[in-house]
Amino acid sequence: MRNIPRLTLVIGLVAVSLTLVIYVVGIGRSGVSSRARAAAADLGNVGRVSFPVTSAPGIQPDFDHAVAVLHSFFYEESEREFAAITERDPRCAMAWWGVAMSLWHPLWEPPDSVSLKRGWDAVQRAEAIGFGSERERAYVAALATFYRDWRHADHRTRAAAYERAMQQLSARFPEDLEAAAFHALALDATADPRDKTYARQRRALAILEPLYVRHPDHPGIVHYLIHSCDAPPLAERALPAARHYAEIAPRVPHALHMPAHIFTRLGMWDECILSNLAAAQAGREYAAAVCGGGAYYDEVHAFDYLEYAYLQKGQDVEARAIRDSVLAIRRVSRQTLSFFYALASVPSRYALERRDWRAAAELRLPPGWDWSRYPWTEATLQYARALGGARSGRLEVAREAAARLEAIRKDIKDPKLQYWARQVDVQRRVAASWLAFAEGRREAALTGMQAAAAIEDSSEKLPVTPGSVLPARELLGDMLMELRLPAEALEAYTATLETSPRRLYALAGAQRAAEACGRHAAARECATQLLAVAKDADGERLEVGEARRLLRP
Repeated sequence: MRNIPRLTLVIGLVAVSLTLVIYVVGIGRSGVSSRARAAAADLGNVGRVSFPVTSAPGIQPDFDHAVAVLHSFFYEESEREFAAITERDPRCAMAWWGVAMSLWHPLWEPPDSVSLKRGWDAVQRAEAIGFGSERERAYVAALATFYRDWRHADHRTRAAAYERAMQQLSARFPEDLEAAAFHALALDATADPRDKTYARQRRALAILEPLYVRHPDHPGIVHYLIHSCDAPPLAERALPAARHYAEIAPRVPHALHMPAHIFTRLGMWDECILSNLAAAQAGREYAAAVCGGGAYYDEVHAFDYLEYAYLQKGQDVEARAIRDSVLAIRRVSRQTLSFFYALASVPSRYALERRDWRAAAELRLPPGWDWSRYPWTEATLQYARALGGARSGRLEVAREAAARLEAIRKDIKDPKLQYWARQVDVQRRVAASWLAFAEGRREAALTGMQAAAAIEDSSEKLPVTPGSVLPARELLGDMLMELRLPAEALEAYTATLETSPRRLYALAGAQRAAEACGRHAAARECATQLLAVAKDADGERLEVGEARRLLRP
C-alpha cells in the first residue's frame, strides 16, 4: 500500500468529492476558446519517453510528449499534438505516423471506416515525405500492415500482421524501448479471450517486466503491464505498477483509472474507489475545458468501475448517486462502446447486486441514445430485466427480455464481434434458465445454468467492464440453494470468489451454503471476510445482517 497515500493526496489536491461527479443536465457551453483548449492540453507530467525522430529544431520534446500521451490512450490529445507537429514541421514524417497511431485504439473497439481511411491517408502522407532513418521507415511500414488493406481484410488479420511486424522491428532494433513497448501492446491486442493460458499476455509480460525495473516512469511500459495482468492468475504481478501509474501522469484520466483494473481483480475496493474518483474528476475537468461541458466518455467508463466497487462494499448511497449521475447524462464527448456499456450496466448493477429483483424488472434503456450502434450493450440491461422478472414473479417481463436477448444474439454476425456474441449467448441462457425455474421446469433450468456458467468460465472479460453484471456461476449457486443442494452451491460460490475475490454477494452465498452444509467454521470465515469488505456499508443489506448474526457471541 506504499503509494496509496500519494494517490489520496492527488485526489485531495483536485478536490474530489462525490458531489463533483454528479452531473447536471445540460451543463456546458457551445464552444471552447483556443486559449482554454491550450490550457486544457497542458497535462503536466505524462511520464518519461524518448523517441528520437528526424525533425526540425525544437520539435523533439513535443514529439516525445505526444508519444507519452499516446501510451496512456489519451487519443484525442495525442492526435492533436501530432497534428500540431505536422503544421510546425511539414517534413516530419513520423508526426503522420503518430496521427495514424492515434486513430487506432488496439485494446478498445476496432476503428470505423472513417478512422481507417484517415489512418491510411496519414500513413501515405508519411511515406510521401520520406524518412531520415531506416528505423523510421520500419515504424511506418509496420503500421501500414494494419491500415493498407482495411477495405478488404478483417480487423483481426490486420492486427495480427501488425503484431508480427512489430516483433520484427523490435528484434531489428533491440535497444529501442518504444518498439518493445508497442510490440507488447500488440500482443495484448491480439490475445484470444478464450485462451486461459494467457499465452500472449505472458509474452508481453516477458518484455515489459524487465523493462519496468529499468524504466519505471515510462507510461507505455506501466500501462501495458497492467493490461497484460488484467486476469485473475496474473493480477498480483501488476500491483506495483498499478500503484505507481497515477504518479506518472496525474492529470490524464485514463492513467488515473487504469490501476482500478488490478485493484478490481484483487478485490481491493477502497483503492479502486480512490482510483476512479480521481479519474472521474480529471475527466470532468477535461470535458469542461475542452468538450464544452457534458460528460467525457472515459469518465463514464470510470463510473462503471466505481459503481461496481461501491456495491461490493455495501455503500449503496454512493452507488445510487453514481447511478443517478449516469442516467442524468445528456451530452458526451464521444459515443464509444465503453460509454454505451456503462450507460446500460451502471443502473443494471445497482439493481442486481442488491438483489432488488422488482427494480431490475422495471429497468428501461436510458432515452435519447442510439442503441443500435452497440446493440450488445443493450443486452446487459435486458439481462437484468429478465432476471428481475423471473425472480420477482413478473414472468411476462422475463419472457419479453429473454426474447430481446435472443434477437440481439441472432443479429450479431460480424466475425470481429464474436466475443460479444458469446457474452449475449451466456446472458440469453441465464435468462432462459431462470425463466424455466420460475415456470417449474427445474431440471431444464439447472442444466441451462450449468451450461451458461461453463461458457462464461471459458472466456476472459474485456477491459470495457470490471466484471459480469452478475456472474453466471454465482447465479448457479443461487439456483442450487433454491434446489436445496448447498454443497454444490458452495462449490459454485467458491469458484466465483477464485476469479472475483471479495465479491460481497459471493461471500454471502458461500456463508449461507456452508452454514446449510453444517460447515460452521467455513461459514464463520465467510462472514468475517464479508464484514471486512462491508465495513463501511451504509444500507440495510440483508447479507450484512446475516453475517453479523452468525458472528454474534
